[in-house]
Amino acid sequence: MLLVGDRAIRRLNRAYLSRDHSTDVLAFPQPQGSPSPGPHLLGDVVISVDTAARQAKAHGHSLNQELALLLIHGLLHLLGYDDSTPAARRRMWSTQACLLAISARRPS
Repeated sequence: MLLVGDRAIRRLNRAYLSRDHSTDVLAFPQPQGSPSPGPHLLGDVVISVDTAARQAKAHGHSLNQELALLLIHGLLHLLGYDDSTPAARRRMWSTQACLLAISARRPS
């Protein structure tokens, strides 16, 4: 996971997805057939802390909670989940909510 600001995530979004705007999270899967330094490398998750902070404030929860949500969201994308259609979004967000609840219950 890489934590960046809005400017950096906008550059990545523009360079790799041709979208010229900042976003909250990007997921970059490990290319098929590329050597992996470990047996379970799925790819990279990049999160904008600037956007996460704004979203946390808007939703009335902590920055840590928002970062956890965005990390889970990015990991689900790396596992093949999609949120481009209403049905896929409901499936992904339901799984995301379950995983977030589990992570909130774990002892510190």
